Amino acid sequence: MTMLNQILAVEKGVKADVQRRVSDVHHTVQKAPLLSGISRTYQPIDDEGEQLPPESTRVQVKVEDVVKDAADALTRLFDVTATKDVANCSAKADVVVDGRVLLEDVPVTYLLFLEKQLVDLRTLISKLPTLDPSETWTLDANTDTWRTEPVKTTRTKKVPRNHVLAEATEHHPAQVQVFTEDVVVGYWTKVTFSGAVPQRRVNELLDRLTKLQDAVKYAREEANGIEVVDRRIGDALFGYLFG
Repeated sequence: MTMLNQILAVEKGVKADVQRRVSDVHHTVQKAPLLSGISRTYQPIDDEGEQLPPESTRVQVKVEDVVKDAADALTRLFDVTATKDVANCSAKADVVVDGRVLLEDVPVTYLLFLEKQLVDLRTLISKLPTLDPSETWTLDANTDTWRTEPVKTTRTKKVPRNHVLAEATEHHPAQVQVFTEDVVVGYWTKVTFSGAVPQRRVNELLDRLTKLQDAVKYAREEANGIEVVDRRIGDALFGYLFG
C-alpha cells in the first residue's frame, strides 16, 4: 500500500535523477565520433605486394539506445507525477482550530496555497503600525480612532518692557534699557489621534495566525496520508512516441 506522502518523499529524488540522465543523453548524442564506425581492408595489386591488417572502429553509441534510456528515465517521472496529481484530486482534510472545523474538505493543493499565503500574512501583521506606548490611548467613538488625553500648553507673546537704569536729572536724560518679556496670551489644548492599533491587538492576531498555520499544516499532513493507486502513464506515452 502506497501513501501520498511516500510519493511526495521520492518525487524530488526522481526529478533530480531524470534531469541528470536526460542531460547525459543530450551530451552523449552530441559526440559525433561515438556514433560513427568504420571497417576497411587492404588488398595489394598482386600477391607479392605488402599485406596490411584490416582496420575497424565500432559504433559506440546508437541513437535508438540512448533514446530508450531517456524514455525509461522519463517513464518513472511521468508515472510518479501522474500518481501524485491524481491522488491530489482526492486528498482533502478539514482545517480544525481549537476543536472547531473552520474549513471543511479542503483540497491538499489549496492547503499548500494557504500555507504560503499565511507566511506572507504573518509578515504583514508583524509590521502593522502600533500606538506609542508612552501615551495613554482611548478609543474615540466619534472618529473611530484612538485618541490621547488632552494636553494643555501655553501660548506666549514677546512684549517690550523698559527698565530704568538711572532717573533723569537736570543735566542728564534718564538711562533706559529696553527688553522683551514672554507674556501668556492664550492656551493650546492638544489631542492626538491615531489610526494605528495597540500592540496587544497585533499580539492577538499573531497568536490566532499561529493556530491557523498549525491547523493548516496538520490538515495537509492528514490529506497526504491517503492511499494512492500507482498510475502507469509513461509506457503508453513513450510506447506511442518511440514505437
